[in-house]
Amino acid sequence: GGRVNINTASAQEMADNLDGIGSGLGERIVDYRNNNGMFKDIEEIKNVSGIGEKRYEAIKDKITVR
Repeated sequence: GGRVNINTASAQEMADNLDGIGSGLGERIVDYRNNNGMFKDIEEIKNVSGIGEKRYEAIKDKITVR
């Protein structure tokens, strides 16, 4: 499959396609995006509460911002 665009994906799409991202964390990603604007790069997802280095490492090859 392709990468999940964290700037356009719904919380459910992220939960369905990214390891370690449940619906709650998906909602936090969407909330962050709504409050702060589009992600400029994939590393910015680490600013979302609940996404640390370990979880980022697990999903970084599966996400994009383009």
